[in-house]
Amino acid sequence: MDGAAASQEAQAAAAHRGRHLDASRDAALRDAALELLAEIGYDRLTIDAVATRAKASKMTIYRRWSGKAELVVDAISSLRKPGEVPDTGSLRGDLEAMAKTSDSPDVRFDAQLVLGLVTALARDPELRQVIREQFLGRGGIRLRQVFERAVARGEIPQGRNLDLLVSVFPALAIHHLLIFGELPDASFAAQVMNDLILPLAVAPL
Repeated sequence: MDGAAASQEAQAAAAHRGRHLDASRDAALRDAALELLAEIGYDRLTIDAVATRAKASKMTIYRRWSGKAELVVDAISSLRKPGEVPDTGSLRGDLEAMAKTSDSPDVRFDAQLVLGLVTALARDPELRQVIREQFLGRGGIRLRQVFERAVARGEIPQGRNLDLLVSVFPALAIHHLLIFGELPDASFAAQVMNDLILPLAVAPL
C-alpha cells in the first residue's frame, strides 16, 4: 500500500478511535510491536509488519494508535515492573546478585529493545523519555534501593552521590551495546559492579 492509501486508512480508523474496543487485542498488538522492535529495529518496523505478526488488520491498530511512534511508546510503557531487589545483607552480595540477572531473558530482551530504538532516540523526545523511565529508571530504582540499604548499614558513607552511582552501570552497558554490538552479559556486569561501582561506593568521602 502506498503512503496516500495508508494515510487514508489511518484517517478512517481515527474516526472510530475512542469507541469501545476489544482490550484483549491490545496486549497482542503491543507484544507484536515489541518483538519486531527487538528483531529488526525501529526504523524497519512498520504497521504492516505488526498487523501480520499479530494476525490483525491495520485498521485494528489505527483504531488504537495514530501510528508507529505512538504504538511503540505505549508498548514500552506497558512493560513489566522492576524485579525483586536482592537483599543478601551486604553491598557486595547485592551487586553480585544483580549482575547475575544480566543473563535473564527479560534483561536481554530489554537490551535488544534499546538497541532497536537507538536510531530513533536522537530525533524523538517522547521515545527518549520512555526509555529513561522504563529501562534506565526501572534498573535505577533497584540499584538505588541496594545503595540506600548499604548506606543504612554503614557500608557507603553518608553524603555519597547515589544518583551518580546509579548512572554508572547503565551508561557502560549502553556504551558496550553500541560500540561492540553485543548484549552485556553477567560476566561484564559482575566486572563493572566489582571493579568499578563497589570501590566507588565505599570509598571515603
